[in-house]
Amino acid sequence: MALTFASLYSGCGGFDLGFAQAGFRCIGAFDADPLAIQVHRLNLRSNAIVCDLTTTAPSLPERPDVLLAGSPCQGFSTAGTRNPEDPRNSLLVLAGQLAVQIRPRVFVAENVVGVMSGEHKRYWDSLRQTLEAAGYRVADVCCDANQLGVPQRRRRMVMFGSKQRADIQVRIPPQPGGVVSKVIESLVGLPNHRPVAMSKDSSTALIAARIAAGQKLSNVRGGPRSVHTWHIPEVFGRTSAAERSVLEALVKLRRRKRQRSFGDADPVSAAAIANHIGQPARQLLDALIAKGYVRQKPGSFDLTHTFNGKFRRLSADAPSPTVDTRFGDPRYFLHPSKNRGLTVREAARLQGFPDDFILEGPVRSQYRLVGNAVPPPMAYHLATFVRDLLLGSQ
Repeated sequence: MALTFASLYSGCGGFDLGFAQAGFRCIGAFDADPLAIQVHRLNLRSNAIVCDLTTTAPSLPERPDVLLAGSPCQGFSTAGTRNPEDPRNSLLVLAGQLAVQIRPRVFVAENVVGVMSGEHKRYWDSLRQTLEAAGYRVADVCCDANQLGVPQRRRRMVMFGSKQRADIQVRIPPQPGGVVSKVIESLVGLPNHRPVAMSKDSSTALIAARIAAGQKLSNVRGGPRSVHTWHIPEVFGRTSAAERSVLEALVKLRRRKRQRSFGDADPVSAAAIANHIGQPARQLLDALIAKGYVRQKPGSFDLTHTFNGKFRRLSADAPSPTVDTRFGDPRYFLHPSKNRGLTVREAARLQGFPDDFILEGPVRSQYRLVGNAVPPPMAYHLATFVRDLLLGSQ
């Protein structure tokens, strides 16, 4: 008889698909997003249910062997505001409380590595304490998806809770995930693959034309991987050689001349810039303010554009960056060789979804479902560990 699992915060079913591929049978999946549940039902032939777990306890036909929890990560992610009081953070702890009620033989929770940093770690610790108080042996591990069969750089924390008597020894053999070029080829005619070309003379197209594979638009980092806005005068405006020396000085000094104990950079004084370039800087700074490259702060100056990378062009011979909900927007991610964003099918392939996994709903929502999912190959390797080494020892 097949081992069973149920899934909390299931999303469209990436976590669940990996467990199904490892031979587990889904007896319940729950998520508050109706579209995610619709896609889950379509692809996993499941009885997934739209359910707000904060108000409604999940109803299951039997006690599952495994309970999965892919709780929302937005409050923990370094890509967001990282508000320790984000109400979504408590959903991680709620999953543990539900596990205590459901009593699976094994519990598996997944979230971003940001859950281990600063004030946010209290939620991860609370989850552990909840499970241990209920008699579970608990262990956690940081997983690199690129070493678990996924062609992208994606690090995630995974917590295992088991009713076994001995401490959990996490042993998951690595499985290289490969590179982008092996994944996003031969897609013509596949579902969810609708490339959108950029308008030829748009600023987006002009910027994309200046970004090579492995590069990004970033003023706050130096080196060959960063293309600065002043290197694209047709979009951002022309600068003189002297003005560019000031901008390059700002790139370096804003991270060296620190004033605060937090953040990764601070504004820089005109005197520090003048000393760095070997000539007076105030007139040059005024010109750069007028051109929109520099902004003035009390007693100091900073770059206007301080994002750490947009228009990231994927490298064909390297793993993809983390697939997130913005993957279809060329302002954030670019195809390795074409001046466009990634299609839903390309994003799905980079997440490890098979081509017969169909996404439905508005296109932006499809990217959201893919980006929020646990990559199925990663889930599969976690499932084989659970099946062979955790359930096998009970």
